[in-house]
Amino acid sequence: MQHITILGSTGSIGTSTLDVVARHPDKFGVVALTANSQVDLLFRQCQQFKPRYAVLLDEAAAGQLRQRVREAGMGTEVLSGMAALEQVAVLPEVDAVMAAIVGAAGLRPTLAAARAGKKILLANKEILVMAGSVFMDAIRASGSILLPIDSEHNAIFQALPCGYDGNLAANGVRRILLTASGGPFRNTPLDELQNVTPEQACAHPNWVMGRKISVDSASMMNKGLEVIEAHWLFNASADDIQVVIHPQSVIHSLVEYVDGSVLAQLGNPDMRTPIAYALAYPQRMEAGVEPLDLFKVATLDFVAPDFERFPCLALAYQALRAAGTAPALLNAANEVAVAAFLDKQISFLAIPRVIEAVLNALPVDAVECLEDVLGADAQARGAAQQQIRKIK
Repeated sequence: MQHITILGSTGSIGTSTLDVVARHPDKFGVVALTANSQVDLLFRQCQQFKPRYAVLLDEAAAGQLRQRVREAGMGTEVLSGMAALEQVAVLPEVDAVMAAIVGAAGLRPTLAAARAGKKILLANKEILVMAGSVFMDAIRASGSILLPIDSEHNAIFQALPCGYDGNLAANGVRRILLTASGGPFRNTPLDELQNVTPEQACAHPNWVMGRKISVDSASMMNKGLEVIEAHWLFNASADDIQVVIHPQSVIHSLVEYVDGSVLAQLGNPDMRTPIAYALAYPQRMEAGVEPLDLFKVATLDFVAPDFERFPCLALAYQALRAAGTAPALLNAANEVAVAAFLDKQISFLAIPRVIEAVLNALPVDAVECLEDVLGADAQARGAAQQQIRKIK
């Protein structure tokens, strides 16, 4: 029996994780579920999985959940705030932590889990983008097991040699090929992108995701963040990672070896596959995913990314090469810009303009500790808000 905490249980990754867990009640027990403010869904999850703890970041929402749990006669203890998120990530009885909180909010509890030596199923890419050196140092110091949940990084993990030690050359790896769907706008005429709506940006052709990550996919910032994530997960330089647009989202990523071999991981676009792989690692288990029908797929297409169409991808490569706090600045500026786009304050094409302005305006410093990252994050958010006010 593996006991888990799910950070972000009401999001798409969290609900998919619980779907897999529900299929294997003999293998998994849920210790804690957490969310930002979604009282109704978290209450239903507590009814089904009976966790010891439920945490809401929002205090008012936690008060509502606490009352409903009490009235239902349930034994779940309801907590609130960031300190509570950290608390349930490091509980002695917790074996594994699913880190699925979107954005910078997941940084502290995931880092706490790493320092506590927990098995971490990492779906929050921002922690590696913002604080990769700090997080990986914590993983190494504690001996924590780190398993990537992003379908692309999970695919790379599966295609790399067993026991990969972080040395591409010594393992005969030439490069990593990171696939991208290209999102909903890969074929949209460039002159039409100025007027696309949040609803159009969130209509991903292959994946069902939250609004923020859907916009990131449409701009390909999501792929840029994944390039930075791959750098930290696999000790790969920017030049070792090539993005390949693959509209069918059947090949989730590939690893090219020096002998000419290219290993790919294929499957239907369903996040339950990488989730189940990480939960059961090093074994495999049924995940409720439909088998891949190659005859139905029939054709697999591959296209080089257009950096004019997707400037956010170019900005991410730029931040990775700049190192230090640059990726944290990139991530923070993007979060603010995407929120403004979803709120219809700025256009879709203004997102990369805001990010580039922030990267040009702020200095890139070395990262020695978490406070360096948080300071850069705060600076970039303020600078991004200034840029948005200028645009408006």
